[in-house]
Amino acid sequence: MDLLEEFIYDMRTQNYSKRTEETYFYNTRLLIEFLKDEKKVQSFDGLKVIHLKEFIHHLQEKGFKASYINAIIKSNRAYFNYLVKEEYISSSPMKKIKLLREEKVVIHTFTDEEVSRLLNVFTFKTYLEARNKLIIAFFIDTGIRLSELINLETNQIEDSVIKILGKGRKWRFVPISPQLKKLIFRYQRIRNKYFQRIETQYNNFFLSRSGKPLTTVMVEYVVREAGKKARVREQIRCSPHTFRHYAIQSFLRQGMDVYSVSKIAGHENISITNRYLQGLQTDHIIETASTKSPIGFVKRRR
Repeated sequence: MDLLEEFIYDMRTQNYSKRTEETYFYNTRLLIEFLKDEKKVQSFDGLKVIHLKEFIHHLQEKGFKASYINAIIKSNRAYFNYLVKEEYISSSPMKKIKLLREEKVVIHTFTDEEVSRLLNVFTFKTYLEARNKLIIAFFIDTGIRLSELINLETNQIEDSVIKILGKGRKWRFVPISPQLKKLIFRYQRIRNKYFQRIETQYNNFFLSRSGKPLTTVMVEYVVREAGKKARVREQIRCSPHTFRHYAIQSFLRQGMDVYSVSKIAGHENISITNRYLQGLQTDHIIETASTKSPIGFVKRRR
């Protein structure tokens, strides 16, 4: 077993998700292959900080964004820290590699009118319609991630909260609003009746018509089709993550504090949640200001 495989195996023992393992493996592999192919560095003895800086420059020349390159740097930091911990090397050369400055990205999402139309795209006439309607409602009302929704099991839906297994295999609790609770009740009645006729061995809350767990492609298709039928603006990407943006911004817009929102969203720290606040300030201020015309105010004063 080479050192990279050993590192990934160590991640597995710490309950990291398979997706995280794959990301770290890929990002670390990028550096290892660059060192071997471009710099002819075959061992840690020949590795210099300048080689790492040249690797970063190589990624920049390929046109990768700073956020993507930073993710690669973080993966390799973790790898070298592991090598230090296991005493394969005495110190990490990644210590001297700083993260790149990222551009502040304003997060744009759906309008309230678009969300209202999205909620009404599907009905409760059939199992699939009911399932799709609740999927959209879940994304809007909880800010749940796509992978979390796919893996959500029936026993995680409690009376007033949803127990979600998120990034880093960490559990969090998301409240169930009265509106969402009503939709859950209706869906469960239809689901239970439907699966009396079709046998399933899975306990996922959302299942396919044949009783199997949903895939990423399936859910993304449902969301895209809903976006078309709801006439969502072309410049807005209709995806599960855009729903997550909307939910988080909606919590903030309604006065929930940043710390509480970060807990519900499953963010590692509030700096991530603050990015949504910045986008909210831009969009919400424009939306509010459009109804607060100084000319209109003057006319009303006459």
